[in-house]
Amino acid sequence: MFIKTLGTLILAGTLSILSAGWDPSDDNGKKQERKELVSEAKQAISKFKKKDPKMNVFFDKALGYAVFPSVGKGGMGIGGAYGKGVVFKKGRVIGYSSLVQVTFGFQLGGQVYSEIIFFKDRKALNRFIEGNFELGAQASAVAIKAGAAANVDYNNGVAIFTMAKGGLMYEASVGGQKFDFERK
Repeated sequence: MFIKTLGTLILAGTLSILSAGWDPSDDNGKKQERKELVSEAKQAISKFKKKDPKMNVFFDKALGYAVFPSVGKGGMGIGGAYGKGVVFKKGRVIGYSSLVQVTFGFQLGGQVYSEIIFFKDRKALNRFIEGNFELGAQASAVAIKAGAAANVDYNNGVAIFTMAKGGLMYEASVGGQKFDFERK
């Protein structure tokens, strides 16, 4: 009974994560929400840099990057993740993004993490902006810890870093992340 109830709660949480999003017709709340999101993104950048000072090389040399300060992920058999982010080009905000992920496979639990995707060049950044960007199951992210960035290189024009914020999740699942982009 406990497992069934836990599964129902995880599934309900996953569905609410996936159904959350911006209401494009709500301009009043949208500006404040975006201001807060930019602040959270800058705080996440500081935390990544503090955790691994070698991250500065990516921030300095990448043409752009997308910062998702809080991505919520949960699942039990079927799972999902959702997060809102800010896209920077040469350190300036150029737009906003949302991340959605659906996974299938052995998984149980929930977690929250931060994610940064660095774009090495114009081709990679344009793929993201134009909506032709998707991270497949084969894409790998580096869990940030001191010195981790020193051994990372770009793959297909992108480098991905994550940092756990809380929760516990066990998974052996297959799925990819999809992104939406909206210009500033």
